[in-house]
Amino acid sequence: MLCEFCGGRTTLRRVRKQHWFRQQLYILEDVPAEVCVECGERYFHARVLDMIDQALEREHLVKARLQVEIVSLREMAATA
Repeated sequence: MLCEFCGGRTTLRRVRKQHWFRQQLYILEDVPAEVCVECGERYFHARVLDMIDQALEREHLVKARLQVEIVSLREMAATA
Protein backbone atom coordinates (compact mmCIF):
# COMPACT_ATOMS: atom_id res chain seq x y z
CA MET A 1 0.00 0.00 0.00
CA LEU A 2 1.19 3.55 -0.67
CA CYS A 3 0.91 6.39 1.85
CA GLU A 4 -1.62 9.07 0.88
CA PHE A 5 0.57 11.80 2.34
CA CYS A 6 4.12 11.12 1.17
CA GLY A 7 3.80 8.25 -1.30
CA GLY A 8 6.00 5.97 0.81
CA ARG A 9 5.36 2.26 1.16
CA THR A 10 3.58 0.87 4.21
CA THR A 11 4.32 -2.23 6.19
CA LEU A 12 2.11 -4.21 8.54
CA ARG A 13 3.00 -3.55 12.18
CA ARG A 14 1.38 -3.75 15.60
CA VAL A 15 0.93 -0.35 17.22
CA ARG A 16 -0.61 1.43 20.19
CA LYS A 17 -3.85 3.21 19.27
CA GLN A 18 -5.94 5.82 21.05
CA HIS A 19 -9.61 5.06 20.43
CA TRP A 20 -12.74 6.94 21.50
CA PHE A 21 -15.76 4.75 22.16
CA ARG A 22 -19.00 6.00 23.72
CA GLN A 23 -17.36 9.20 24.97
CA GLN A 24 -14.56 7.31 26.68
CA LEU A 25 -10.92 7.17 25.63
CA TYR A 26 -9.16 3.83 25.42
CA ILE A 27 -5.54 3.02 24.63
CA LEU A 28 -5.18 -0.30 22.86
CA GLU A 29 -1.91 -2.15 22.35
CA ASP A 30 -0.91 -4.62 19.65
CA VAL A 31 -3.34 -3.24 17.07
CA PRO A 32 -2.50 -4.25 13.48
CA ALA A 33 -1.95 -1.26 11.19
CA GLU A 34 -0.30 -0.39 7.91
CA VAL A 35 2.47 2.07 8.84
CA CYS A 36 4.34 4.26 6.33
CA VAL A 37 8.07 3.58 6.50
CA GLU A 38 8.78 7.18 5.40
CA CYS A 39 6.49 9.44 7.47
CA GLY A 40 4.93 7.07 10.03
CA GLU A 41 1.31 7.65 9.00
CA ARG A 42 -0.88 4.77 10.21
CA TYR A 43 -3.81 3.15 8.42
CA PHE A 44 -6.31 0.88 10.16
CA HIS A 45 -8.53 -1.52 8.22
CA ALA A 46 -12.26 -1.08 8.84
CA ARG A 47 -12.57 -4.65 10.10
CA VAL A 48 -9.94 -3.91 12.79
CA LEU A 49 -11.81 -0.79 13.92
CA ASP A 50 -15.08 -2.75 14.02
CA MET A 51 -13.36 -5.49 16.02
CA ILE A 52 -12.14 -2.90 18.55
CA ASP A 53 -15.65 -1.47 19.02
CA GLN A 54 -17.11 -4.95 19.44
CA ALA A 55 -14.44 -5.90 21.99
CA LEU A 56 -15.03 -2.71 24.00
CA GLU A 57 -18.78 -3.38 24.11
CA ARG A 58 -18.12 -6.64 25.92
CA GLU A 59 -16.49 -7.09 29.28
CA HIS A 60 -12.72 -6.90 28.76
CA LEU A 61 -9.50 -7.07 30.73
CA VAL A 62 -8.02 -3.73 31.77
CA LYS A 63 -4.23 -3.70 31.85
CA ALA A 64 -3.92 -0.30 33.57
CA ARG A 65 -5.81 2.92 34.26
CA LEU A 66 -4.39 6.37 33.61
CA GLN A 67 -5.36 9.81 34.82
CA VAL A 68 -5.17 12.35 31.99
CA GLU A 69 -5.33 16.14 32.05
CA ILE A 70 -7.40 17.91 29.38
CA VAL A 71 -6.04 21.35 28.57
CA SER A 72 -7.39 24.01 26.20
CA LEU A 73 -4.65 25.75 24.25
CA ARG A 74 -7.04 28.64 23.55
CA GLU A 75 -7.62 29.21 27.28
CA MET A 76 -3.89 28.89 28.00
CA ALA A 77 -3.10 31.52 25.32
CA ALA A 78 -5.76 33.89 26.72
CA THR A 79 -4.19 33.86 30.18
CA ALA A 80 -0.60 34.30 28.95
